[in-house]
Amino acid sequence: MNKWKNWVLGSGLVTVMLFLSGCVRLDSNGNPDTSGIVYRVLVHPMGQAITYLVENFNWSYGWAVILMTVIVRIIILPLGISQSKKTMIQSEKMQALKPQVEAAQQKLKTATTREEQMAAQAEMQQVYRENGLSMTGGIGCLPLLIQMPIFSALYFTARYTEGIRESSFYGIDLGHPSFVLVAIAGAAYLLQGYISTIGIPEEQKKTMRTMLIVSPAMIVFMSISAPAGVTLYWVVGGIFSCLQTFITNVIMKPKLKAQVAEELKQNPPKQVVTPRKDVTPADSEQPVKKQVKAPKNQTGRNAGKQQKRK
Repeated sequence: MNKWKNWVLGSGLVTVMLFLSGCVRLDSNGNPDTSGIVYRVLVHPMGQAITYLVENFNWSYGWAVILMTVIVRIIILPLGISQSKKTMIQSEKMQALKPQVEAAQQKLKTATTREEQMAAQAEMQQVYRENGLSMTGGIGCLPLLIQMPIFSALYFTARYTEGIRESSFYGIDLGHPSFVLVAIAGAAYLLQGYISTIGIPEEQKKTMRTMLIVSPAMIVFMSISAPAGVTLYWVVGGIFSCLQTFITNVIMKPKLKAQVAEELKQNPPKQVVTPRKDVTPADSEQPVKKQVKAPKNQTGRNAGKQQKRK
């Protein structure tokens, strides 16, 4: 019953967050729909704050966009760090379970019947369950869904706030695309990807290389045709992402690894699956060789006896 309630509650939260995280709706003229929830709750207040800074402190719209982006990023920073921390702890603990997981995978590969396959899959699930981990990492997508509507609101605030499209920032027209800001944004996210690989084993780096290229490429693709005011938001976001990744991957990760290692030393992983030697390729070939050699030896002995009788 509790599992059913948790499932319903989780599904409801995910549905709400997916609804809120959707892009701001646009009308037939390409302008944002001012009646939408995201616009009224996030975009409009952010736009008013940017206008207030410009009108009362004689700021440029560029600096106002930068400050608003930094404020929002600082507010979300604890959530991002917490998510990264949980991810790293789960990753370290899953490394300790790797021998058992590989043993279960080997059983799954050598299974010859449906029953054996189901038993191997059940053992693999039991490895994670008995050690308090989830096969998906146990992190969930809720933290990301919480951040999506805020980032979406920042994007539309930078794109549609009145005054930004008619202003300039250090000679850059914020209403038109700027290849200089596009290059800086791409470099910032490329640097963020490089920082994320510091201290990671080579095997994991190989699996991450595609994302290290795809992420900056997507930012460049989205920014190359966007107004410079939007690209400025991506630049600040990329620089802030570098800072956050440096905090989590360079400063926090060594301490977390030592902490998890100490925990595993005091409470070793529960042994659920052990390798089955009887299904390994080396052992499975051995009986075949003995069966092949046996007739030859037997034939040799019989031939010797026959020669003696003669």
